[in-house]
Amino acid sequence: MKVLVAVKRVVDYNVAVRVKQDGTGVELDNVKMSMNPFDEIAVEEAVRLKEAGKASEIVAVSVGPQKATETLRTALAMGADRAILVKTDAKVEPLAVAKLLKTVVAEEAPDLVILGKQAIDDDSNQTGQMLAALLGWSQGVFASKVETGEGMLTVTREVDGGLQTVELKLPAIVTADLRLNEPRYASLPNIMKAKKKPIAEKTPEDCGVDIAPRLTVLKTEAPKKRGGGVKLASVDELIEKLKTEAGVL
Repeated sequence: MKVLVAVKRVVDYNVAVRVKQDGTGVELDNVKMSMNPFDEIAVEEAVRLKEAGKASEIVAVSVGPQKATETLRTALAMGADRAILVKTDAKVEPLAVAKLLKTVVAEEAPDLVILGKQAIDDDSNQTGQMLAALLGWSQGVFASKVETGEGMLTVTREVDGGLQTVELKLPAIVTADLRLNEPRYASLPNIMKAKKKPIAEKTPEDCGVDIAPRLTVLKTEAPKKRGGGVKLASVDELIEKLKTEAGVL
């Protein structure tokens, strides 16, 4: 089974995001970037499938600027065999990413595509579902457990009411949730080996995909700071404040 894993370069989850003074977006200059945490889980799951003898090759793919090769090197150090970068400096929306991934899938012909359920920068949670729709493949999103069978997958997914188990025929799309696994740290020898693994490059034009944005961001604002709490002397005082100040009663 050949596995394709999509990864994204985002602001590191430990970094406090700052909004630009002109309100056009968030500050990315001199900010630590890393692989999207949910995509790390996706890579780990692919590597575990290979270690279990279920997968024969893992191909990591990313859409982004030249610096996204650093993210791909991380995936290679974790255990991916080779990587593909669709290079663009433009901001790419989920639908355009899904269309680009569709062209990569057509070339690579994987049996399984694993993605993080969402990226922590835009929180769109759309790319995996859109890719499945474009390909006409079965999908198991928000996966917390994946089991392989003969030409199929059993995916346990997290839903509002608890857990749901679905059976998918291959080829299929799976998006990784937080509890699917615990990603490994890349060892120093594997980091050194990753430098020699191939990264192919192409552009959206090579893929024949129009990545022009369909949405316009009018303004970006930081959330308002929460005020401090107050201690109240009685329940009657609490009810009064809920009525007059909070306006919820």
